Amino acid sequence: MEEKLERYPQKSGVGKWIVIGIVAVVLFILSQTCLVVTYQNEYKLIKQFGKVEKIVSEPGLSFKVPFIQTVDTLPKEMLLYDLQPSEVITKDKKAMVCDCYVLWKISDPQLFIQTLNSQSYAENRINTTVYNAVKNAISSMDQKEVVSGRDGELSEAIRTNIGTSMDQYGIDLISVETKHLDLPSDNKAAVYERMISERNNEAAQYTATGEAEAAKIRTQTDNEVAISLSEAEAEAEKIVAEGEAEYMRIMSTVYGDESRSEFYTFVRSLDAAKASLVGKNKTVILSEDSPMAEIFNSIR
Repeated sequence: MEEKLERYPQKSGVGKWIVIGIVAVVLFILSQTCLVVTYQNEYKLIKQFGKVEKIVSEPGLSFKVPFIQTVDTLPKEMLLYDLQPSEVITKDKKAMVCDCYVLWKISDPQLFIQTLNSQSYAENRINTTVYNAVKNAISSMDQKEVVSGRDGELSEAIRTNIGTSMDQYGIDLISVETKHLDLPSDNKAAVYERMISERNNEAAQYTATGEAEAAKIRTQTDNEVAISLSEAEAEAEKIVAEGEAEYMRIMSTVYGDESRSEFYTFVRSLDAAKASLVGKNKTVILSEDSPMAEIFNSIR
Protein backbone atom coordinates (compact mmCIF):
# COMPACT_ATOMS: atom_id res chain seq x y z
CA MET A 1 0.00 0.00 0.00
CA GLU A 2 2.81 2.39 0.79
CA GLU A 3 4.51 1.57 -2.50
CA LYS A 4 1.35 2.57 -4.43
CA LEU A 5 1.15 5.85 -2.55
CA GLU A 6 4.76 6.64 -3.40
CA ARG A 7 4.11 6.21 -7.14
CA TYR A 8 1.32 8.84 -7.41
CA PRO A 9 3.62 11.87 -7.05
CA GLN A 10 5.82 10.50 -9.81
CA LYS A 11 2.86 10.12 -12.15
CA SER A 12 1.60 13.62 -11.38
CA GLY A 13 5.08 15.07 -12.17
CA VAL A 14 5.26 13.31 -15.54
CA GLY A 15 1.78 14.53 -16.43
CA LYS A 16 2.79 18.06 -15.57
CA TRP A 17 5.68 17.93 -18.02
CA ILE A 18 3.47 16.44 -20.69
CA VAL A 19 1.00 19.28 -20.28
CA ILE A 20 3.81 21.83 -20.48
CA GLY A 21 5.12 20.19 -23.66
CA ILE A 22 1.67 20.24 -25.26
CA VAL A 23 1.19 23.88 -24.33
CA ALA A 24 4.61 24.72 -25.77
CA VAL A 25 3.79 22.96 -29.03
CA VAL A 26 0.47 24.77 -29.24
CA LEU A 27 2.15 28.10 -28.53
CA PHE A 28 4.80 27.38 -31.15
CA ILE A 29 2.17 26.55 -33.76
CA LEU A 30 0.20 29.64 -32.83
CA SER A 31 3.34 31.76 -33.07
CA GLN A 32 4.08 30.40 -36.53
CA THR A 33 0.55 31.15 -37.68
CA CYS A 34 0.24 34.53 -35.93
CA LEU A 35 3.65 36.12 -36.43
CA VAL A 36 4.62 37.74 -39.73
CA VAL A 37 8.31 38.38 -40.37
CA THR A 38 9.00 41.19 -42.86
CA TYR A 39 12.48 41.63 -44.35
CA GLN A 40 13.97 44.83 -45.67
CA ASN A 41 13.66 43.90 -49.35
CA GLU A 42 9.99 42.88 -49.38
CA TYR A 43 6.40 43.87 -48.75
CA LYS A 44 4.06 41.61 -46.73
CA LEU A 45 0.40 41.56 -47.76
CA ILE A 46 -1.95 40.33 -45.04
CA LYS A 47 -5.14 39.09 -46.69
CA GLN A 48 -8.45 38.03 -45.29
CA PHE A 49 -10.75 36.06 -47.58
CA GLY A 50 -8.68 37.27 -50.58
CA LYS A 51 -8.89 40.94 -49.70
CA VAL A 52 -5.80 42.85 -48.63
CA GLU A 53 -6.33 44.02 -45.07
CA LYS A 54 -2.86 45.32 -44.34
CA ILE A 55 0.41 46.01 -46.12
CA VAL A 56 3.59 45.79 -44.07
CA SER A 57 6.44 47.75 -45.70
CA GLU A 58 8.79 48.18 -42.71
CA PRO A 59 11.08 45.32 -41.63
CA GLY A 60 10.19 43.60 -38.34
CA LEU A 61 7.48 41.46 -36.73
CA SER A 62 3.75 41.88 -37.11
CA PHE A 63 0.67 39.77 -36.31
CA LYS A 64 -2.22 38.22 -38.17
CA VAL A 65 -5.26 36.21 -37.25
CA PRO A 66 -4.34 32.52 -37.53
CA PHE A 67 -6.23 30.29 -39.95
CA ILE A 68 -8.25 33.27 -41.20
CA GLN A 69 -5.68 35.65 -42.57
CA THR A 70 -2.99 34.71 -45.09
CA VAL A 71 0.27 36.36 -46.11
CA ASP A 72 1.67 37.10 -49.59
CA THR A 73 5.06 38.60 -50.42
CA LEU A 74 5.99 41.20 -53.01
CA PRO A 75 9.57 42.30 -53.82
CA LYS A 76 10.50 45.76 -52.59
CA GLU A 77 13.92 45.85 -54.27
CA MET A 78 14.79 46.91 -57.81
CA LEU A 79 14.00 44.20 -60.38
CA LEU A 80 15.40 43.35 -63.81
CA TYR A 81 13.23 42.31 -66.73
CA ASP A 82 14.96 41.22 -69.93
CA LEU A 83 12.82 41.59 -73.06
CA GLN A 84 13.07 39.14 -75.92
CA PRO A 85 14.96 40.46 -78.98
CA SER A 86 12.49 41.91 -81.47
CA GLU A 87 12.69 43.20 -85.04
CA VAL A 88 11.73 46.84 -85.62
CA ILE A 89 11.64 49.10 -88.70
CA THR A 90 13.41 52.46 -88.83
CA LYS A 91 12.08 55.64 -90.42
CA ASP A 92 14.04 54.94 -93.61
CA LYS A 93 12.45 51.46 -93.85
CA LYS A 94 15.43 49.45 -92.63
CA ALA A 95 14.97 46.46 -90.33
CA MET A 96 16.91 46.23 -87.08
CA VAL A 97 16.94 43.78 -84.17
CA CYS A 98 16.64 45.44 -80.76
CA ASP A 99 17.41 43.67 -77.48
CA CYS A 100 16.80 45.72 -74.34
CA TYR A 101 16.15 45.36 -70.62
CA VAL A 102 14.15 47.25 -67.98
CA LEU A 103 14.97 48.14 -64.38
CA TRP A 104 11.78 48.54 -62.36
CA LYS A 105 10.30 48.30 -58.89
CA ILE A 106 6.94 48.31 -57.14
CA SER A 107 6.25 51.82 -55.89
CA ASP A 108 2.65 51.30 -54.69
CA PRO A 109 1.95 47.73 -53.53
CA GLN A 110 -1.74 48.41 -52.90
CA LEU A 111 -2.31 49.68 -56.45
CA PHE A 112 -0.06 46.96 -57.84
CA ILE A 113 -2.04 44.15 -56.23
CA GLN A 114 -5.36 45.70 -57.29
CA THR A 115 -4.42 46.07 -60.96
CA LEU A 116 -1.90 43.31 -61.74
CA ASN A 117 -2.00 41.02 -58.69
CA SER A 118 1.32 39.26 -59.43
CA GLN A 119 4.84 39.79 -60.71
CA SER A 120 4.28 37.67 -63.83
CA TYR A 121 1.34 39.84 -64.94
CA ALA A 122 3.45 42.91 -64.23
CA GLU A 123 6.26 41.62 -66.48
CA ASN A 124 3.75 40.94 -69.27
CA ARG A 125 2.48 44.51 -68.99
CA ILE A 126 6.05 45.89 -68.95
CA ASN A 127 6.94 43.79 -72.01
CA THR A 128 4.00 45.14 -74.03
CA THR A 129 4.48 48.76 -72.97
CA VAL A 130 8.24 48.87 -73.52
CA TYR A 131 8.07 47.02 -76.85
CA ASN A 132 5.53 49.52 -78.22
CA ALA A 133 7.65 52.42 -76.95
CA VAL A 134 10.81 50.98 -78.56
CA LYS A 135 9.01 50.37 -81.86
CA ASN A 136 7.58 53.90 -81.94
CA ALA A 137 10.92 55.49 -80.99
CA ILE A 138 12.94 53.62 -83.63
CA SER A 139 10.29 54.10 -86.33
CA SER A 140 10.67 57.86 -85.91
CA MET A 141 14.45 57.76 -86.45
CA ASP A 142 16.72 56.92 -89.39
CA GLN A 143 19.09 53.98 -89.04
CA LYS A 144 22.10 56.28 -88.58
CA GLU A 145 20.24 58.19 -85.86
CA VAL A 146 19.35 54.93 -84.09
CA VAL A 147 22.97 53.73 -84.11
CA SER A 148 24.38 57.09 -83.03
CA GLY A 149 21.65 57.46 -80.37
CA ARG A 150 22.83 54.49 -78.31
CA ASP A 151 24.70 56.81 -75.96
CA GLY A 152 21.45 58.08 -74.42
CA GLU A 153 19.19 59.64 -77.05
CA LEU A 154 17.44 56.35 -77.85
CA SER A 155 16.73 55.53 -74.19
CA GLU A 156 15.42 59.05 -73.66
CA ALA A 157 13.08 58.69 -76.64
CA ILE A 158 11.81 55.35 -75.31
CA ARG A 159 11.17 56.83 -71.85
CA THR A 160 9.33 59.75 -73.44
CA ASN A 161 7.04 57.34 -75.31
CA ILE A 162 6.33 55.37 -72.12
CA GLY A 163 5.61 58.52 -70.13
CA THR A 164 3.66 57.86 -66.91
CA SER A 165 1.63 54.95 -68.28
CA MET A 166 3.03 52.51 -65.69
CA ASP A 167 2.08 54.69 -62.72
CA GLN A 168 -1.48 53.37 -62.92
CA TYR A 169 -0.16 49.92 -62.00
CA GLY A 170 1.95 51.08 -59.05
CA ILE A 171 5.16 50.42 -61.01
CA ASP A 172 8.15 52.73 -61.28
CA LEU A 173 10.27 52.20 -64.43
CA ILE A 174 13.75 53.23 -63.37
CA SER A 175 15.58 52.70 -66.65
CA VAL A 176 15.16 51.24 -70.13
CA GLU A 177 18.50 50.35 -71.74
CA THR A 178 19.46 48.81 -75.07
CA LYS A 179 22.07 46.08 -74.70
CA HIS A 180 22.14 44.91 -78.33
CA LEU A 181 21.17 46.66 -81.55
CA ASP A 182 22.00 44.97 -84.83
CA LEU A 183 20.82 44.14 -88.31
CA PRO A 184 18.80 41.00 -89.05
CA SER A 185 21.06 38.13 -90.03
CA ASP A 186 19.48 37.73 -93.49
CA ASN A 187 19.97 41.43 -94.29
CA LYS A 188 23.52 41.87 -93.04
CA ALA A 189 25.24 40.86 -96.28
CA ALA A 190 23.15 43.22 -98.42
CA VAL A 191 23.54 46.07 -95.96
CA TYR A 192 27.29 45.54 -95.72
CA GLU A 193 27.58 45.52 -99.51
CA ARG A 194 25.59 48.73 -99.72
CA MET A 195 27.74 50.31 -97.04
CA ILE A 196 30.90 49.25 -98.90
CA SER A 197 29.50 50.69 -102.13
CA GLU A 198 28.66 53.97 -100.39
CA ARG A 199 32.14 54.16 -98.88
CA ASN A 200 33.70 53.42 -102.29
CA ASN A 201 31.63 56.20 -103.85
CA GLU A 202 32.72 58.58 -101.13
CA ALA A 203 36.35 57.52 -101.62
CA ALA A 204 36.05 58.04 -105.41
CA GLN A 205 34.54 61.48 -104.82
CA TYR A 206 37.35 62.41 -102.45
CA THR A 207 39.91 61.08 -104.96
CA ALA A 208 38.39 63.07 -107.82
CA THR A 209 38.31 66.20 -105.71
CA GLY A 210 41.94 65.65 -104.70
CA GLU A 211 43.03 65.07 -108.28
CA ALA A 212 41.23 68.21 -109.46
CA GLU A 213 42.86 70.21 -106.71
CA ALA A 214 46.25 68.68 -107.56
CA ALA A 215 45.80 69.55 -111.27
CA LYS A 216 44.86 73.09 -110.30
CA ILE A 217 47.98 73.38 -108.13
CA ARG A 218 50.19 71.88 -110.87
CA THR A 219 48.78 74.28 -113.48
CA GLN A 220 49.31 77.23 -111.19
CA THR A 221 52.85 76.07 -110.42
CA ASP A 222 53.64 75.52 -114.13
CA ASN A 223 52.40 79.04 -114.91
CA GLU A 224 54.55 80.49 -112.15
CA VAL A 225 57.58 78.51 -113.40
CA ALA A 226 56.96 79.63 -117.00
CA ILE A 227 56.69 83.26 -115.91
CA SER A 228 59.87 82.94 -113.83
CA LEU A 229 61.76 81.33 -116.74
CA SER A 230 60.52 83.98 -119.17
CA GLU A 231 61.60 86.74 -116.84
CA ALA A 232 64.98 85.03 -116.32
CA GLU A 233 65.53 84.60 -120.08
CA ALA A 234 64.59 88.24 -120.69
CA GLU A 235 67.01 89.32 -117.98
CA ALA A 236 69.72 87.04 -119.43
CA GLU A 237 69.20 88.45 -122.93
CA LYS A 238 69.38 91.94 -121.52
CA ILE A 239 72.65 91.14 -119.74
CA VAL A 240 74.07 89.49 -122.90
CA ALA A 241 73.08 92.50 -124.97
CA GLU A 242 74.71 94.82 -122.46
CA GLY A 243 77.85 92.62 -122.50
CA GLU A 244 78.00 92.63 -126.30
CA ALA A 245 77.51 96.35 -126.35
CA GLU A 246 80.30 96.73 -123.83
CA TYR A 247 82.43 94.36 -125.91
CA MET A 248 81.82 96.35 -129.05
CA ARG A 249 82.62 99.55 -127.20
CA ILE A 250 85.90 98.08 -125.94
CA MET A 251 86.78 96.73 -129.41
CA SER A 252 85.96 100.03 -130.98
CA THR A 253 88.20 101.75 -128.49
CA VAL A 254 91.02 99.28 -129.13
CA TYR A 255 90.83 99.36 -132.92
CA GLY A 256 90.63 103.09 -132.86
CA ASP A 257 94.13 103.27 -131.36
CA GLU A 258 96.77 102.79 -134.13
CA SER A 259 99.43 101.72 -131.63
CA ARG A 260 97.35 98.72 -130.66
CA SER A 261 95.53 97.91 -133.85
CA GLU A 262 98.46 96.00 -135.38
CA PHE A 263 98.80 93.82 -132.27
CA TYR A 264 95.13 92.92 -132.23
CA THR A 265 95.24 92.29 -135.98
CA PHE A 266 98.09 89.86 -135.40
CA VAL A 267 96.23 88.10 -132.55
CA ARG A 268 93.14 87.72 -134.67
CA SER A 269 95.22 86.27 -137.50
CA LEU A 270 96.62 83.67 -135.12
CA ASP A 271 93.13 82.83 -134.00
CA ALA A 272 92.01 82.44 -137.61
CA ALA A 273 94.99 80.20 -138.38
CA LYS A 274 94.32 78.12 -135.30
CA ALA A 275 90.72 77.66 -136.32
CA SER A 276 91.83 76.40 -139.76
CA LEU A 277 94.05 73.71 -138.31
CA VAL A 278 91.70 70.73 -138.11
CA GLY A 279 92.41 67.02 -138.27
CA LYS A 280 95.89 65.54 -138.11
CA ASN A 281 97.40 67.86 -140.70
CA LYS A 282 98.74 70.92 -138.85
CA THR A 283 100.48 72.55 -141.85
CA VAL A 284 99.13 75.79 -143.28
CA ILE A 285 100.20 76.76 -146.80
CA LEU A 286 99.41 80.32 -147.78
CA SER A 287 99.98 82.12 -151.03
CA GLU A 288 101.56 85.52 -150.94
CA ASP A 289 98.43 87.27 -152.08
CA SER A 290 96.12 85.62 -149.50
CA PRO A 291 94.61 87.98 -146.90
CA MET A 292 96.10 85.98 -144.06
CA ALA A 293 99.60 86.06 -145.60
CA GLU A 294 99.25 89.77 -146.06
CA ILE A 295 98.48 90.11 -142.36
CA PHE A 296 101.59 88.18 -141.38
CA ASN A 297 103.73 90.01 -144.01
CA SER A 298 102.47 93.36 -142.80
CA ILE A 299 103.86 92.74 -139.37
CA ARG A 300 107.46 93.80 -139.09
